[in-house]
Amino acid sequence: MAHRPSKKTRKTVLSIGGIAVLAGLNAPAALGFAEEQYYEYKIAQPAYKARYGSWSQLDIPKEFRTNAIHAALLHTGKVLIVAGSGNEIKKFDKGSFDTVLWDPRKNTFKKIPTPDDFFCSGHAQLPDGRLLVAGGTARYERLDGEVERAGGGMRVKNEDPDKAMVLKKGTRFRSPAGVEYVSKFEVTIPRAKRTQEITYNRAGVMQPWKTKVTASEARVFVEATEKGPLSVTDKQAQYEIVGLKGKDGANTYGISEKITLDKQDFQGIRAAYEFDPRAEKYIPVDPMAKARWYPTLVGLDDGRVLAVSGLDDVGVIDPGDNEIYDPETKQWTPGPKRYFPTYPALFLTQGGKLFYPASNAGYGPADKGREAGLWDLESNTFRKVPGLRDADATETSASLLLPPAQDQKVMILGGGGVGESRKSTPRTAVVDLKKDNPVFEDGPDLPQGTRYLNSVIMPDDSVFTTNGAKDYRGRSASNIHKAQFYDPKSNTFRAAAAPRVGRNYHSEALLLPDGRVVTFGSDPLFDDQQNTKLGHFEQRMEVFTPPALHKNGKNRPVLGDGPEELDRQHRATFATDHPERVAKARLMRPSAVTHTTDVEQRSIDLKVDKDRSSVTVQVPRDPSLVPPGWYMLFVTDADGTPSEAKWIQVP
Repeated sequence: MAHRPSKKTRKTVLSIGGIAVLAGLNAPAALGFAEEQYYEYKIAQPAYKARYGSWSQLDIPKEFRTNAIHAALLHTGKVLIVAGSGNEIKKFDKGSFDTVLWDPRKNTFKKIPTPDDFFCSGHAQLPDGRLLVAGGTARYERLDGEVERAGGGMRVKNEDPDKAMVLKKGTRFRSPAGVEYVSKFEVTIPRAKRTQEITYNRAGVMQPWKTKVTASEARVFVEATEKGPLSVTDKQAQYEIVGLKGKDGANTYGISEKITLDKQDFQGIRAAYEFDPRAEKYIPVDPMAKARWYPTLVGLDDGRVLAVSGLDDVGVIDPGDNEIYDPETKQWTPGPKRYFPTYPALFLTQGGKLFYPASNAGYGPADKGREAGLWDLESNTFRKVPGLRDADATETSASLLLPPAQDQKVMILGGGGVGESRKSTPRTAVVDLKKDNPVFEDGPDLPQGTRYLNSVIMPDDSVFTTNGAKDYRGRSASNIHKAQFYDPKSNTFRAAAAPRVGRNYHSEALLLPDGRVVTFGSDPLFDDQQNTKLGHFEQRMEVFTPPALHKNGKNRPVLGDGPEELDRQHRATFATDHPERVAKARLMRPSAVTHTTDVEQRSIDLKVDKDRSSVTVQVPRDPSLVPPGWYMLFVTDADGTPSEAKWIQVP
């Protein structure tokens, strides 16, 4: 059965009985005051912080508080926080779209003019340090019972080979019976295709060239001008375009698809932009061929970006019409066809194949596109990888390419059932892609079933995992106020300090250049255990300081002057007063994360040479291991204490 999870929920009435239950639940609160005081004392102790780390909240001026739907670390060290309309239909209707740029070093904020609704778009790092942002929201969903005017797709034909047609938003289409529909978006219909055909008579003699014209086509979502069921139709018919006269009117017309009063899903946009970290603004580039809402963008080994999946311009999940963006030409071309549920996690592996661990963020049938496997883009073949326990609970899971990337191991953590299912799993699993026949093997369980877990690769090769919820969008106060570190070598978890702010759907976490982790967002359905108080978007930000920075933060390794580019031998040398303290070096790609999906982050082990006053790192030349772009260089000491990062661009 196809799944269409709702961003909204029905309001419920708080009865007198419900009030009594709430009062009963709140009664013991005072009894826990002494325990709370002791807990605050305990987590403030230096020994505790040195073992578990600590959390702090940022002081965000009111005008910069926003619904963090997407977050990306830029090579300037600043963090781009993208909301778009932020799952607020009032903002969408007003055309009020938000982006905030946060400078972690100075703790300053800046609003960025946002030209389109990037709510539920996709994004990827480009080789020159710009961030590609593509897709977003064209229209909010309408649930069953909310649809008053029939709506659906209208295929618009153009038979003129000499002229493209642009139909503005609000164009009317009229059926032979006089029923009218109005387009909700502007649409461009390309020129018809003109071809020359050669024909022969019975004697085999070539005849004069014959011209053939094939109509072009584009699709647009339309809505009936009149309310009610009389405008519903499941039959194809030809519609005239009101206002078009003469040749234009004869050559351009509509062909209706199914137009109903059924629930209408979110619809995507084709728009694409590059965010320039230096100019701090969005720059438009050619739009995608397909509209996409909830797409994944993944960087390839040649610097191009593959866009997959998403809901299209009429709210239907893309059938597999993927496309590739070239940052040199700023244009899109068709990619290999393959279907995925929305926001699939796709990781670039050595050799250039993409690995899909079955992690995704929803939308799509439960029995299609849910199996893990290796996707060869050149041959467009997909080799399934078995062994995943709780394979029906991969939606809203976390996944990542484990550090170091040379090991070619991918991990999946938690997840839940399709859509608004109450099911969640504590399962983790790891697959070694270097094996001839890779198979998932169980890892250690999470403390409990967890959806929306955020997982961040740390400079010491551990993985910091935090937050999440046991139920769909934190229902029944099911947010999990826990964090832990995963050690890939020992395949074990160890506890970390607990976050104060609960986070579930629409939350993110990423590594900062100073070695800390920042968490954003959360979009619960309800704010109470009884599911009676409608939820609100979490706009607070928390920063986690790992134990090593409490233990050795004042004596961490330091990298001095050095280049921002590699030399011809793919090396870079940095001054340091204490090269003997440098035990390891890691090149870490900055995150671009949304809906717990972060296919950008990876950590590469570097060869280190030392002399009396400097360290030299050697970067592998394999672009499928180290895709072109900007990276953070961290060095760590024998205790895993990280330096602050230096930025290096890899060609």
